[in-house]
This record gives sequence, structure tokens and C-alpha cells, in this order.
Amino acid sequence: MSNDRPRRPLSARDKAEALFAAPKPPAPEPVTQRTALPGARELVSLRIDSDVLEHFQIDGPGWQDRINAALRRATGL
Repeated sequence: MSNDRPRRPLSARDKAEALFAAPKPPAPEPVTQRTALPGARELVSLRIDSDVLEHFQIDGPGWQDRINAALRRATGL
């Protein structure tokens, strides 16, 4: 057979397979240590009993700060 024949055009299937065959870039290295600014706060999700939450919210705005202060006292920080 002769190699003078033109290459056949890529079909849609050939193009799709080429996309999936492309190598993926390596995953980034996991972060092993957090670098936090002094006094910086972090957004978290926390489940608290309803009565405990009501206790801190009863005095109005600033209840997150009151919870934070109570946690600091409880941990000795």
C-alpha cells in the first residue's frame, strides 16, 4: 500500500476521543500549614443547640462576638 493517500478527516468521535485522551495537569500540592493574620477571623459553619443560640441572640446584634468570647474563656485563650 502506498502512503501517498491523504489522511482522512477526523470524525466527531475521533475528536472526542482526542479530548479525553489529553493528559491532565498534575494536582496542586495540598496546603499543609495555614498562614493566618493575627486577629483574623474565619467563616465556619457550626451546629449549636437552639436554646444556646437563643441565649446569645437574646441581647441582639453582636451575638457571634459573644459566642466567640465565651469559647475563648472556655478554652483558656
